[in-house]
Amino acid sequence: MKLYKQIIFILIVFLKTETLLSENNIFNVNNIMLEKKDKISNNVLANQAIKKGFNQLITKILLEEDQNKLIGTDFSKIKQLVTFYQITNISDEKKLQELVNFSVTFDKDKIHDLFYSKGISYSEITDKELFILPIYITKEQIFIFNNNFYYENWNKIFESDLIEFNLVLENIEIIQDINQNKNNLINLQIEKLFQEYSNKNLALIIIEENKANTQKVYIKSIIQGKKISKSLNLKKKELENKSFEEKIITATKKELINLVKSENLIDIRTPSFLNVKFIVNKSSNLVDLNLRIKNIDLIEKVYVQEFNKDFMYLRIKYLGKLEKIIRQLNQENINLNLINDEWVIKTF
Repeated sequence: MKLYKQIIFILIVFLKTETLLSENNIFNVNNIMLEKKDKISNNVLANQAIKKGFNQLITKILLEEDQNKLIGTDFSKIKQLVTFYQITNISDEKKLQELVNFSVTFDKDKIHDLFYSKGISYSEITDKELFILPIYITKEQIFIFNNNFYYENWNKIFESDLIEFNLVLENIEIIQDINQNKNNLINLQIEKLFQEYSNKNLALIIIEENKANTQKVYIKSIIQGKKISKSLNLKKKELENKSFEEKIITATKKELINLVKSENLIDIRTPSFLNVKFIVNKSSNLVDLNLRIKNIDLIEKVYVQEFNKDFMYLRIKYLGKLEKIIRQLNQENINLNLINDEWVIKTF
């Protein structure tokens, strides 16, 4: 009878886990602001918010080339992807208008099905920090921290909440290294250049004045431990100098965001499985583990394979890279260690 109750308890816990795992912050779109006009009904506004929210969602989690695959998606299909939405009325007395703030939550499983049918991978960025240094080269002069429009104005142009761009602080060693290698900046080792920022996402951006109407941008980066180099050629056309400089910042930021997305892609067509041994004791119990796991979207399901009073064997179905799963488990105070060729998991 005791064993029967234990089985029922485990089934209840993990059936509940599957339901809770569908609630995922990455598929929430908040602060969708719309103006409330006299002749517009709440239903019409809600439809506008859902469409706007869907566009914001795919912009946030998809690469540019994959966003194009979903442009023109029929609204009736988009509406079916919505789990729920919330509305908050806000009065703007200065502008004499009433604004409506929507929050829309899209169903994870339905979004997954849509992406699967289109062959699309999406990006979940957990480490949003990117430490950058834009330097400007013109007429054989190098501007690093001072008199550098790009350094001074980087975070004032094209704001995005996808990536937190942190400018590297002025440092005499960095200035010396760049000046010593001014004839070979492309081959600079940025992990050595930015020693204070080890194990961080890094990017050195070299903006070089080429001809009167073009600028060349070189990007040397380390993202999720991977070295990536890119180059951009931007034409001035009819733009004024300041507008062109702003265009350079915007284009470079978009490229960096795309690079970070590329290194955080999740392919829902290729899930992985991890067999773990879960140690059960007073400080590490099943209910507590379940509550923490539900916060990790990359874990899709947890199956119980075998159990007794001291431990149980679990099979975890997850998306993405194992390294990322381990980091997210640690963030939830869950240890995953390989002990004697066996993965062992416990809470702390």
